[in-house]
Amino acid sequence: MPLPSPLQKIDHPLFDHHKLTVMIKRDDLIHPTISGNKWRKLKYNLEHAKVQGKKGIISFGGAYSNHIHALAFACHQLNLPCIGIIRGECHYANNFTLRWAQHWQMQLTYVDRMTYRHRADPNYLTLLQAQYPDYLILPEGGSNALAIPGVSEIIDELNKQTTFDTLLTPVGSGGTLAGLISGDNNLHQLLGIAVLKQGKGKETDLDSVDIKPNDYLINQVSVLLPKAAQEYDNWQVLPDFHRGGYAKFSEEDSQRVVAFNQDTGLNFEPVYSGKMLLALVDLIKQGYFPQHHRIVLLHTGGLQGLGGLSERKRINAQQWQVPPDAPKV
Repeated sequence: MPLPSPLQKIDHPLFDHHKLTVMIKRDDLIHPTISGNKWRKLKYNLEHAKVQGKKGIISFGGAYSNHIHALAFACHQLNLPCIGIIRGECHYANNFTLRWAQHWQMQLTYVDRMTYRHRADPNYLTLLQAQYPDYLILPEGGSNALAIPGVSEIIDELNKQTTFDTLLTPVGSGGTLAGLISGDNNLHQLLGIAVLKQGKGKETDLDSVDIKPNDYLINQVSVLLPKAAQEYDNWQVLPDFHRGGYAKFSEEDSQRVVAFNQDTGLNFEPVYSGKMLLALVDLIKQGYFPQHHRIVLLHTGGLQGLGGLSERKRINAQQWQVPPDAPKV
């Protein structure tokens, strides 16, 4: 993997008008297939599996999961068997993401939404481990204690590349933000842009969890990194830029991202990095950042998701850099 990932300045009239310096950490360029935060979070998990002599890896994801896609490729490269427990029905097997997962020989198991809600339940995980005693079980999104040091290395790289005041990242499962908090040690402002609503219901499966809706991701980060709640006060999750919920966005949102991509030559997608971008633009227009502030955006990859969005005709493929489809078996 070519590390450190590049850092580049983004030139745009909005940033110039508000006298801001905006840069982007190009973790999307780490690798053409497995990139961004998915590689960072898998790095030490894969090393751990190798050291522990594990015979395979099991993890969880939705039918278009970036994590499932990345894990399948990484395990294929290591000749390590892997199982994906997929929320949904078997007909999803023919979608863009899961065709690639199967091409890389991931074994797919489909479960209904009720069963999937138990993915973090200790009793369920105990039974799953008993069924696969020699497999390492990774949580959804790959966010666990071993993910933290991999993500924290982003801060080490940034500190050698530039000086900055604020770092923005999209937040889905909390692992990336937790890793950044760990590596930053209270030196910069860290803003997590929630890409999901965080409300109770099917999106975050919080029906039986006794926490306030807007505290969901804060709770996730604090579980992954207890010191985040106790020792660090330089971070927050901004919950109001999800654009309607996980994987939801309007045509207007989509076209705003397309226009920015065309203006800058960058490749943001509308589910994760695009929501971070639109949050930045909205915050700037609201006067959130003082003049001469230095801002870094973390591009967390996930560009394979454009394949599924194009396949479902949720985006116009001609306007986006859609990745190639899996070869036919």
